[in-house]
Amino acid sequence: MEGVSREIRLVARPQGFPAAELFELAETPISEPRDGQLLVRNAYFSVDPYMRPRMNDVRSYVAPFTLGEAMTGGAVGRVAASRNPRFQEGDWVVHSAGWREWALSDGHGVRTVDASVAPVSAFLGVLGMPGFTAYHGLFELGRPQEGETVFVSGAAGAVGSAAGQMAKIAGCRVLGCAGSAEKVAWLRELGFDYAFDYREQQVRKALAEGAPDGLDIYFDNVGGDSLEAAIGALRTRGRIVACGSISRYNEVEASTGPRNMFMVVTKRLRMEGYIISDHYDRFPEFLARALEWVRDGRLRYRETVIEGIENAPRAFLGLLRGENIGKMLVKVGPAD
Repeated sequence: MEGVSREIRLVARPQGFPAAELFELAETPISEPRDGQLLVRNAYFSVDPYMRPRMNDVRSYVAPFTLGEAMTGGAVGRVAASRNPRFQEGDWVVHSAGWREWALSDGHGVRTVDASVAPVSAFLGVLGMPGFTAYHGLFELGRPQEGETVFVSGAAGAVGSAAGQMAKIAGCRVLGCAGSAEKVAWLRELGFDYAFDYREQQVRKALAEGAPDGLDIYFDNVGGDSLEAAIGALRTRGRIVACGSISRYNEVEASTGPRNMFMVVTKRLRMEGYIISDHYDRFPEFLARALEWVRDGRLRYRETVIEGIENAPRAFLGLLRGENIGKMLVKVGPAD
């Protein structure tokens, strides 16, 4: 296969909020697949909040990105050539070698997707990792019951918007916060019972107004002040689904935790975190239900798409600033 593939490499570690200068656009030859390998022409790749901690030289549940090498993440593309019997030329596949235009893989962690049931981009969002993250967190950890009250922070993002709609499907009353009037309007369009702009209204006061009788479940995507406010608003034996903490990812110095953690004891609250990659044995169950909900209009989604691999750093930094509505994607190749 002649030609070059462009990719985005991390060349320096951030201190606080990342700068565009931490990334470089590089070219590498497109390689022919050897026995057992397949070559994928990427159409879209995903930028996600979890990538920000991976920029630091600190291992958490996954290894940090390596300086001078292409960044990685979820991607969807079409098989251009294959010497792996599991995949045929023309198959649409999801894999984890994003941040590049072409990807060479041994097939590990690669799965085919059916482009006839949804646009291929949806398999990086509502029908992919973010949707599954919302599904597992809500139903396995939150365990909503009909008539309960659920609060979702970061509710206009890919995970939060799915979690809120799934809570509505479960028969709950749902509150959500987001960071702009446009995002709040979209939450209301999705059927959230109460939505507010956390930049304009204190979370504690908004919860007192929107859920005067308290919360049963808090789906936490942001941590910080929202977590503290939710702990105060939760009823006895409430549940906290600890999904993410994007409000803390760019801090240089560790901040103090919620000042009311004693309420976890006095209210007998349950707080549990999770890493979705631990649970992919349940993915087929999620996908079957999510496809049904998308088809019947109960699970809707939006995408913010940035064109061109050279603009991937801008897309990622925009995600960290909250400029996206729904899933943030980078389009790098043909999608049909």
